[in-house]
Amino acid sequence: MSKERIKTALAFGKERSEKENVPAQNTIPVPAGSTRNKKRLGRGIGSKTGKTGGRGSKGQYARNTVRRGFEGGQMPIHRRIPKRGFTSIFHTTYFPINLRDIEKSGLTGNIDAKNMVESKILDKETTLFKILGTGEIKKAVHIVADSVSKSAKEKIEKAGGSVKLRSELAKEA
Repeated sequence: MSKERIKTALAFGKERSEKENVPAQNTIPVPAGSTRNKKRLGRGIGSKTGKTGGRGSKGQYARNTVRRGFEGGQMPIHRRIPKRGFTSIFHTTYFPINLRDIEKSGLTGNIDAKNMVESKILDKETTLFKILGTGEIKKAVHIVADSVSKSAKEKIEKAGGSVKLRSELAKEA
């Protein structure tokens, strides 16, 4: 270790961790020459950008700006290209919950939406959720979910647990 490093360590009572040595984003200086001042237009003929202010002489573009996608009156590309596809009204969006989230939360035994709300994995019981297979599960758990991936189901059953779908339970009742 260099003398300077030892001196720094003694000054702080301990060596600084790598995280402390990383500068915060608001303290990083801007490299010299990387920024320029905004061009001040229309400030006298002697300023190079006076009078017309870089807009040429007369005409539509000298007087005001044109909207996004305007092509000078020609039919714009976003109207020339045909419309495609649609948004399905029957699409269901599931909140993803990985096996590692269940393992990390410490949930065991029977797990349903109510337990997940209590352990702050879900916001509310009515949220549709899908169990995904990222991570490992070590304990046998019995999960009631809206949907489950193939890999997650295999891992849960391998650990000695089971998975039931809410829709199947509703049909049984």
